[in-house]
Amino acid sequence: MKNIGVWLDKKKALIVTIENDMETVKTIHSDLDNYNIKSNRHVGGAKEIVKDMKYLEREKHQFKTYFKDITQEIKNADALVIFGPAETYEKFTKELEENYKTISEKIKGIRKADSMTDNQVVAWVRDFFESK
Repeated sequence: MKNIGVWLDKKKALIVTIENDMETVKTIHSDLDNYNIKSNRHVGGAKEIVKDMKYLEREKHQFKTYFKDITQEIKNADALVIFGPAETYEKFTKELEENYKTISEKIKGIRKADSMTDNQVVAWVRDFFESK
């Protein structure tokens, strides 16, 4: 059985594969721009709104590419758990449900989790599947 855990945030995804009691970890880095939309701007007006809209559209496409890269690594999973801080793991789950139905059917858990070291991520995935 090939169990895969995906911990992800906006910067990177850690993909832990457990198969035949062997664990492998792969890191996929995102190409998401680090841009902070500021609220309560007093200058710029419409130009700033257009700039923000362009950024949000670009970010949406960057997320799609990032999620596609992750999906290529997990497509052969028998069971899947997705977890992470913030909301990126939720966006990824939604992407799977909308565009990768065969993969989304293999999801056994979706969890909020803090930032972790690589070793903590591996241990978390191992514990998750051992308790199932």
